[in-house]
Order: sequence, then C-alpha cells, then structure tokens
Amino acid sequence: MIKVEHFTFNPFEENTYVLSNEKGDAVIIDPGCYFTEEERKLKDFIESNKLKPVKLLNTHCHIDHVFGNQWVYKTYGLELYMHEGEKPVLEFAPSTGNFYGFGFSNYNGALHFLAEGDEVFLGDDMLKVLFTPGHSPASICFYCAAQKFVIGGDVLFNESIGRFDLPGGNEQILYKNIREKLYVLPDETVVYPGHGNKTTIGHEKIYNPFVCL
Repeated sequence: MIKVEHFTFNPFEENTYVLSNEKGDAVIIDPGCYFTEEERKLKDFIESNKLKPVKLLNTHCHIDHVFGNQWVYKTYGLELYMHEGEKPVLEFAPSTGNFYGFGFSNYNGALHFLAEGDEVFLGDDMLKVLFTPGHSPASICFYCAAQKFVIGGDVLFNESIGRFDLPGGNEQILYKNIREKLYVLPDETVVYPGHGNKTTIGHEKIYNPFVCL
C-alpha cells in the first residue's frame, strides 16, 4: 500500500511528493527543493522514515518542478523518468530560471521516457501513466487505481486548472484532457496537485469553474 507525503517547496510554492510502501521503497515526484534547507528537509524525512528512494519522476519540466532533480540524482543516484515531449522544456529550464532570478544546476543524467499507458511500479503497487498535455507540451499524471488517487502535476487544481499561456501550453487541449483523462476516473479519486490543496475528481466535476460537467 502506498503512503503519500508532500512538501511545499521554492518561491513558486510547488508540491513535491514522496510515495512510499511498507518495505520502505520510495518514489520522488517533481522535487522542487531549491534552497539548501529544503533539500535538508526532504533528506531528513527520507532518513527518519528509513526510506530507500528507488525512482525519480517528473510530471512535467517547468522550473518549479525540476529544481531538485540534480540534487536527487547526486544524492540517491536516481535517473529521471518523464515524457519525451518534455525534453525541450527541461533543456530550457536554466534559461527560464535565470529569467526569474533563480539560477540552478539542471539535471545532467540519463533520461528515461514514459508514455500513455505505461506502468510505474513501487514494489507490488502500480501507477499508470496518463498523458495530459495542455499546461505544458507533454504533461503526464500518475494514477493509482487500487488506492484511487492521482498525482496530477499542474493539470487540475482545487477549483482551478493549470495555466496554458506558457510555451507549449494549449487551452483547448488542457480542457479536453481534464475531461477525457481525469474526469473519467471515479469521483472519489483524490487529486494531489502540483500546487495548493488536494481535491477529488467528484468535487471538481461539480465546482471547478473552468472545467465542470
């Protein structure tokens, strides 16, 4: 069974997720730790809970979600898994960071690509990859059907949605993917977003003012 823990990091208030199982294996998703104290907080959590990080995942590669990729790679030796369509976004991330005044060391290890329908395993537990572009060129979500939750990145928020005015974003594609990839999940599915508080699919279908049914 997967336990979900989140941390809110960096000036963009991004949610970093650590998923772990009863054996202590852990997956790190979208490490946004930018400051040294944020890296220390994440490391202390992992060590105090005797976790062993086994995989590094990105939902997408905007700077606030990738600040900590290189630190995770250097600290735990984990290579990055993401959608191939996010590679240009990752490569451009340092320039974006400089524009906002947040210089950082970008991830420089090997890349492993995930696509729609792929399965990511944490021990016996499985996350299914959902291809959900619109906020970024090739955003993906990680859906756990057995426990009815989804790590959604910046696609769907609590009564809001991800912005679509950044390079590679597309308003209509975002709406389409929310309706066809997320709103088809069970209403009780918990959405763990890239920013803000968690929500449920059922709540968003009724109360989301941008995409409701």
